[in-house]
Amino acid sequence: MQTRKSNILGKQVMVEGLMTFGKLETGERTLDFECCEEVVAEPFRGNFYVQGMRDGNVYLTENLKRKRNKPLYRDDNCSLSHGNNGKYYFVFTMDDNEIDRLPQQLVQQAGNIARKVLKEIIFKEEVMG
Repeated sequence: MQTRKSNILGKQVMVEGLMTFGKLETGERTLDFECCEEVVAEPFRGNFYVQGMRDGNVYLTENLKRKRNKPLYRDDNCSLSHGNNGKYYFVFTMDDNEIDRLPQQLVQQAGNIARKVLKEIIFKEEVMG
C-alpha cells in the first residue's frame, strides 16, 4: 500500500473509504469516515455546514470564524462595541436570579457608557475646531 503525502491547502484530494452515518438516541446525527488508504494529512477541527443528500452523498463546508468586535467601553454587566458593518452594539447580561436589580443596573450602566461616549464626542468636536 502506498502512502500519499499531500498538502491539501488549496487542493482537493480524493481518498477511498467507508462512511457510517446514523442517529443517537438524543436525536443527534453522527457521521464517521474511515479512510481505506494510507494518507498523511494535517489534523484539523472546525465548525462545518453539512448537507446530507438522499443518495448518501455528504458535503461539508467549513464555516468562517466569527470576527468578534472589541468593546469600546465596558461596565460591570455591559459593553459597547462598533461592528465592521458600521453599527454600534450595546450588550447587557445579567443572571436570572438578579431580575429585581436588572432595571436599575441597566439604566445606570447604560447611562455610564452614554456619558463616556458623549465625553468623547465633545472632546473630538473641541479638537476638530
